[in-house]
Formats: sequence, structure tokens, C-alpha cells
Amino acid sequence: MAANANFKDTPDRPPLGTPRPVDVHVGARLRQRRTLLGMSQEKLGEAVGLTFQQIQKYERGANRIGASRLYQLSNVLDVSVSYFFEEMPGEVQKTRGDYAAPLQADDIESVQSADPMARRETLELVRAYYKIEDPKVRKRVFELTKSIANAAGAED
Repeated sequence: MAANANFKDTPDRPPLGTPRPVDVHVGARLRQRRTLLGMSQEKLGEAVGLTFQQIQKYERGANRIGASRLYQLSNVLDVSVSYFFEEMPGEVQKTRGDYAAPLQADDIESVQSADPMARRETLELVRAYYKIEDPKVRKRVFELTKSIANAAGAED
């Protein structure tokens, strides 16, 4: 018991319950992939034998995801395990997964939204795009979007 008290009092550790930057990033990637597939937290939880509350905790980075669970999630979400670590911002990489730079609420939000693919608007757009069944129409929508983006970029 005394050892635990000493651990909690270590000056370079943030308060208990502070998520690690790497866990926040992995959780954001989990949420991104789940949302992109149109899967609810409840459905994902059922697929891996967890409650939706546990999935929520993983997605917020409040709970760390163990290796076997990450492997299980990658299979259900049809991605490689490395997917969860891709596009990790430099400030997260610098922490080496430890508590060197504890995140505050605002920091957590910026890590989760740094990637445009994590934005709800983007995910909704991608889902709507793939609901277009006719490949020719889908390609025309794609080309239209690209040309609008290029025209907007030329105006800047």
C-alpha cells in the first residue's frame, strides 16, 4: 500500500486518470475507423465482447488498449494494427508514450481533431459518397469535388 502512495506522489506524474497522448491518438483512430464504417460503439463492443462504455473509454484514451485487444479490434475493423499508430502528430511522438507531456482537455481535443479524416463532416461525406451505387456517377462526383477544391486553392 505504501508503494502505491509513493507512486501517486511522484512529482513527474500527472494526476491519476490523465490520459497518455499515445492512448488518446490510438483512441481517436479507433473512433475514426468505427465511424467511417458506420458502426456504433455498441456494435463494436458486441463484436469484441465489451460494453459500449468500455469502447467510449478506449476512444477517449481514458483506458489503454492492450495488445491482444488492439489485434482483435483491428480484425473487426478490417485494418492492420499499425493503422492505430499512423499519422501520429509530432508532439505525441515526442512523449515516447510516457507522461512527459500530460494532456489537458484542450490538448486532447486538438490531438483528436488534428486529422481532417477524424472530423464528423469528412466521415459523413465519405459514407454518403460510397452510398452512390453507380460507379460512373460516383467518379463524376469525385472529379467535381477535386475541381472545386483546385479552383478554391487557385483563388488563395
